[in-house]
Amino acid sequence: MYSSATSPTAPRTGIPQRPPSSVAVRRPGPKPALPARPAGRIEAPAYLPRAGERLLRPRMPQQAAPVAERTDTVALATPAVRAALAHITRICPAFSARQVLREDGAHILITGLIGRTAVVAKCLSPQAVQGERRAVLVERFRREVAIYRGFVRHRPSVRMPRLVAADHDRCVLVLERIPGRPAAMERHPANAPTPGEVRAILGSIRSLNLWRPPVDVFHQPLDYQFEIGRYHSVGQLTDRDASDLRQLLHGLSHTGWQLCHGDALLGNIMLAPSGPVLLDWEQAGWYLPGYDLAVLWSVLSGDTAARRQISQLAQLDGTVARDAFLVNLVLVLMRELRIYDVPGAGEEQRLMIRRLYDDAALARRAVRAAVGTR
Repeated sequence: MYSSATSPTAPRTGIPQRPPSSVAVRRPGPKPALPARPAGRIEAPAYLPRAGERLLRPRMPQQAAPVAERTDTVALATPAVRAALAHITRICPAFSARQVLREDGAHILITGLIGRTAVVAKCLSPQAVQGERRAVLVERFRREVAIYRGFVRHRPSVRMPRLVAADHDRCVLVLERIPGRPAAMERHPANAPTPGEVRAILGSIRSLNLWRPPVDVFHQPLDYQFEIGRYHSVGQLTDRDASDLRQLLHGLSHTGWQLCHGDALLGNIMLAPSGPVLLDWEQAGWYLPGYDLAVLWSVLSGDTAARRQISQLAQLDGTVARDAFLVNLVLVLMRELRIYDVPGAGEEQRLMIRRLYDDAALARRAVRAAVGTR
């Protein structure tokens, strides 16, 4: 073996040699002990290849599978949920329930897995099937099933859950589960989404409204003349209000209708990493332009900037689009008042009712101004 002070090869010509140093060579001390390797497969350490050898790509560690949600056995054991699971497993035998996402008097939402795919199953609750509103709820649910099946043939221009399975007769809908969070947990949230989230939501709504699917895929869920007469008969609209709205409707008789979500509440919009995702399509169909914008305007009472942005967006297509938005806005506000202005309301609800009445008065004045400009 060669000594550490000598070179194993002869010096190259033309290269000046470094004079030997008088400093003593420091000998390396003992190496620290390496930690014990874990049991199992041992990977070779990285090394520099010699000349002519091929550098192998290092083996990448496999990503761990996502951790499944903890199964909520207590909520899944109730009679209503077990009845819903029986209907779900008829069309999806591989469905493995995890949690009850929501259970109310109308629907039951259950999260689960089909293989490694996260899904959400939506069913009618037993109370809804046996209640007085059974016919209405069953009709809406079957309409939503038909809409999702229509989206399979004609894909919309917005992000939405993918249909996995559906049972039209038993009112069962199994959809892809979208990761994210709702834009709001309440119908009229106290804290509005951030300006960036509002812009993204309005962009998705605008993209949906500009989409033109075949006319026979969707229907017209709202009879405007009937709704004006109904609110007029219960005293929510005065004679002049009803006359002004009918006059605007007469001017909109030749206006093209617009595909709208129909229930574009913030709770029906999921903020996913890929952008807003629209849920609950049972009210989707053809409306006068601006119906979804009117719904968002009505629930964003605490965000003046968002309302101003919605109003500007509703008037982009001229006075006809503005008049259609105002008709939609009055009807939406009348519906919200009919829902919340009930006896026994608490202090917080009374404040919200007062804001709704102020908004309704503002919309009435805007309708009268629009009629005066005709």
